[in-house]
Amino acid sequence: MFIISHYPLAVAVCFLTMLCWGSWANTQKLATQSVPTTIFYRDYTYGILTLSLLLAFTLGSLGSTGRSFLVDCEQADIRNILYALIGGFIFNIANILIVVGIELAGLSIAMPVGIGLALILGVILNYILVPIGNISLLASGVFAIFLAIVFSAMAYRAKAAIGQSVSTRGLVISLIGGFLMSFFFYFVARAMATDFANPAPGQLTPYTALVAFAVGVVVSTPLFLPVLRRFAGKPADGEISYGDVSRRNHRIGILGGMVWCLGMASSLLASGEAGFAISYGLGQGATIIAVFWGVFIWHEFRGAPPSSGRYLTLMSLCYVLGLALIISAK
Repeated sequence: MFIISHYPLAVAVCFLTMLCWGSWANTQKLATQSVPTTIFYRDYTYGILTLSLLLAFTLGSLGSTGRSFLVDCEQADIRNILYALIGGFIFNIANILIVVGIELAGLSIAMPVGIGLALILGVILNYILVPIGNISLLASGVFAIFLAIVFSAMAYRAKAAIGQSVSTRGLVISLIGGFLMSFFFYFVARAMATDFANPAPGQLTPYTALVAFAVGVVVSTPLFLPVLRRFAGKPADGEISYGDVSRRNHRIGILGGMVWCLGMASSLLASGEAGFAISYGLGQGATIIAVFWGVFIWHEFRGAPPSSGRYLTLMSLCYVLGLALIISAK
């Protein structure tokens, strides 16, 4: 199977994770202009499962390094498969709450607040699992990310001060989603071997863990869709069935899931060389990408006061500083 064996390449792949995780929500913004969020989300989960299987039977099955996907499945300990499935369950409810936050508060607010909190707690949890990296630099990076969240909230507050429409509920839901999001990667990491070239018996390679995680996402979606329907649904959504949606809009949803899954695969592969805390932390720098899309493409802060722009600038600087410190931690 294909693995990453050099730290600089692992960092570069983490930036691919950042790009994917910060960009997939554009498909939500695009599709939900005419499609119920619940239908978009179903297609999104199908995209995650589809790409995980494609990667498993290609990059995960070629070459002589490590264990191929099918061989890895045959020898896997059921406990480790369950860990990855639980990771999929936790991610799904957390991500649905983030999706609700994007619907209510906007991409440039829901992502910094929700994913920023997930980054802080996730780095701590994954460092406890595999303590790779300078703890002082990691702690400094996490603190810088915390400041970025504060500046993001201040930008939102400044927008509200001039009477622009804001959603406190969206902000709170994003925080709850971010809290839950911080735990999913920990369970996936628990299922995986730390040495991908010579994986321990019973543990999973990144490709097998990704497929089990994706199955957990798809299986749990019907359980959590009522949450999405309750908070992000529109009155007319119940009148539109899955078959009523055009193929183009279905493809947009599937594309969104595949983009996110590519980021997840990149993060898992990079973790072998960079460690789980660093690979996860860098990937969650996706917030910077999401803010760029929200501010400059979707114009979510159009008409906001100048102070909002200053707070967003400070937020971005703190995020960049935090990511630089996390990179330097190894």
